[in-house]
Amino acid sequence: MNKRHLLQTFLAVSALGLGLGTTHAQTTTPIKFQLDWRFEGPGAFFTHPAAKGYFKAGGLDVTVDAGNGSGGAVTRVASGAYDMGFADLAALMEFHANNPDSPNKPVAVMMVYNNTPASVMALKKSGIAKPADLAGKKLGAPVFDAGRRAFPIFAKANNIGAVNWTAMDPTLRETMLLRGDIDAITGFTFTSLLNLESRGAKAADIVILPYPDYGVKLYGNAIIASPKLIKENPAAVKAFLMAFTKGAKEVIASPAVAIESIKARDGIVNSELETRRLKLAIDTVINTPDARAEGFGQINAGRLSLMASQVSDAFATKTRVNPEAVWNGSMLPPAAELNVLRK
Repeated sequence: MNKRHLLQTFLAVSALGLGLGTTHAQTTTPIKFQLDWRFEGPGAFFTHPAAKGYFKAGGLDVTVDAGNGSGGAVTRVASGAYDMGFADLAALMEFHANNPDSPNKPVAVMMVYNNTPASVMALKKSGIAKPADLAGKKLGAPVFDAGRRAFPIFAKANNIGAVNWTAMDPTLRETMLLRGDIDAITGFTFTSLLNLESRGAKAADIVILPYPDYGVKLYGNAIIASPKLIKENPAAVKAFLMAFTKGAKEVIASPAVAIESIKARDGIVNSELETRRLKLAIDTVINTPDARAEGFGQINAGRLSLMASQVSDAFATKTRVNPEAVWNGSMLPPAAELNVLRK
């Protein structure tokens, strides 16, 4: 072999070693991900695996953005502005049933909040101690609040008489309760409880009526994906869910460490407060008896079907919710990988 051939061989081998050879080139798939809310404790389930490089290791370039409600997350994925998101399953069901002709209805691909975080909260001095005590009372919540939207299901399950609703901005909900403008509020337990405490209320003075404890076994938030992404690149969805699951195991094991990824995204957050919020979320809606029975990330078909019927009635949707159209669990990691919950 002459010097020219030796040089050509050397350059070819060097190019392959540097990843320049076409047969060894790796592509990275960009994924725009929409959270349901601000960068708070539970958001660590997504910012942690991103910060640890788990998405990147799976061949994904994931951008995690803050949100302003589950409804917004659903519509942004439906519009194509985002590829995936995190949203309340009831909000997803409502979108499906009210937009039957939409060509890009998002689909839930992994359950995260196995139980809805919704609850009714009141101060003990109001005399409210059980669901029946809410009859005739003045309740407050933003019009889009998940607990308010699903209240008819809660009321039916507990034979609650008529109540009076007051709407307000989310930032005023807990303040109005403490001022006595309203008798009770609906909201996510891990959000409103800590908000009440931060405004001076003592935990011992707060009454919490969690929906799951009073006969309302609705699912909560799930990871959703656009049907376009599912059809064109199911491998990317699988890679996302695998990386998320790896991160989730670490978040559940060490919430305080995981909150560092939230602090990195929003420097003004109170790390101690958000760690408490994350732990509350884990204990009340993620690492629950229902979740351990069904398996992390998974659903029970009968329970999903019942929820679809309940949402159709409570939300007065244009068409009935089809449970088979809102869920696709075919891209979930293997059962062994999903074993992340602790007893």
